[in-house]
Amino acid sequence: MTHRHRCGARLVGLGVSSRVRTIVRRVRDHLAASRDPEAFVRSLGVNLTGRVRFYGVNRAMFGSEPWLITIGDNVYVTSEVQFVTHDGGTLILRKEHPELDWTAPIVIGDDVYIGMRSMILAGVTIGNRCVIGAGSVVTRDIPDNTVAAGVPARPLRSTDDYLRRLQAKSLGIGHLPVAVKHAEMKRIYGVPAG
Repeated sequence: MTHRHRCGARLVGLGVSSRVRTIVRRVRDHLAASRDPEAFVRSLGVNLTGRVRFYGVNRAMFGSEPWLITIGDNVYVTSEVQFVTHDGGTLILRKEHPELDWTAPIVIGDDVYIGMRSMILAGVTIGNRCVIGAGSVVTRDIPDNTVAAGVPARPLRSTDDYLRRLQAKSLGIGHLPVAVKHAEMKRIYGVPAG
């Protein structure tokens, strides 16, 4: 028994066993990523040189060449971040230039935060002590000690300036356990406890 799925302009037949294998792989990946995100990412071939915290990790976020990605120590990678190590636009030009390909490594330094839904493109190096704002598309290298955001991402300020701005408006509760921190936020903002 087969089911037909549309793939581009063609219909592709997928056997039941193929669909079952795909579902099993996705469930296995989800469980492995939930249990130990760092080990899962290493199993894909990504080079982690220190402690990296992933929020919402999955196989697709590292593309087809995960072994070209190096991530440093004390790095936070939030949900739906994408690392793209190649230029897929070459595909439409391969009729005339079958040898055409462009792939390049991505390097993330130490002490880096990458905001939700950001995309890091091929050949990019993000320096040490950087913050990448949510939804950014990083097309060029980001130097050390930089906060960058936008499409394309551009430097906005130094991380030192960012720290000074945060200190000026900090609630002073970052060190508290989560439950205590939430209770204190509710008190500060007048949200009923419960």
